[in-house]
Amino acid sequence: MPAPDPASIPLPLIFGPFDPSGASHLPIDAVICAGLGAHAGTVATAIHVQDTAGVETIQRLPAELIDDQARCLLEDIPIGALKIGPQYDPESIATLAQIAADYSNLPLVLQLSAPPLVPDLEDLDPEETVGALLELLVPQAHLVVVDARLPEQWAGQGLLSSARAGDPVGALHEFGAPLVLCCNAPLGPGLNGLVLHAHDQAGGRWPWPAPRVRTGDAESLLATVLCCLLARGIAPADAIAQAVPAATALLERHFHPGMGQRILRHAAP
Repeated sequence: MPAPDPASIPLPLIFGPFDPSGASHLPIDAVICAGLGAHAGTVATAIHVQDTAGVETIQRLPAELIDDQARCLLEDIPIGALKIGPQYDPESIATLAQIAADYSNLPLVLQLSAPPLVPDLEDLDPEETVGALLELLVPQAHLVVVDARLPEQWAGQGLLSSARAGDPVGALHEFGAPLVLCCNAPLGPGLNGLVLHAHDQAGGRWPWPAPRVRTGDAESLLATVLCCLLARGIAPADAIAQAVPAATALLERHFHPGMGQRILRHAAP
């Protein structure tokens, strides 16, 4: 069998915390990418100490190290798209924002999520961290993936201001995000799913399985699939249409390896 043409292999670059349990974020994102025929570069921005039950501590990595590792890869490999997963402090966010600005030709998928409740993050001001996300990263994102409840939570805490009262997703558009894909959004009585809010084009709605594993895993999985498709050169709207069924199928595979929660299974049967 002839070797695949390297030019045909999608090359996403993924920024996020390292989860040693393999339940979410790095390194499982690289496994997901491999299953989709892509080769992921990864840049750790924090290291979790955790098991399948939850996160115990978080070690945030220096911004200089994040910048050095990212630029080392970006200057060596023809990266096709970027994914930025959960970030915990303004310094890391500012560093990633500068990298995204320097490589603004690359599509960026931004996954927004609430940080774990651990003592390591108690020294941080949530208003400053959320403000950095909104002001520095959201304006550069081609696509934002977020649990529908998080923008509402931020608005209730006074962390998300908007000229349109009661419209947290509209606030994300005001910050510059053209596409916001909300997970666990209400589609009807007793039915949740995915809702795409588009600033200047038609949106969309899709059914989405009720999570039987960590909700954050599902969002991270969807964002990773989207990044792989964007790295192939597929337009964002078309990538979303393809990513939803692909991610839905992957959500059906999970197992219970430890004493905590079930996690998604990406290994071959």
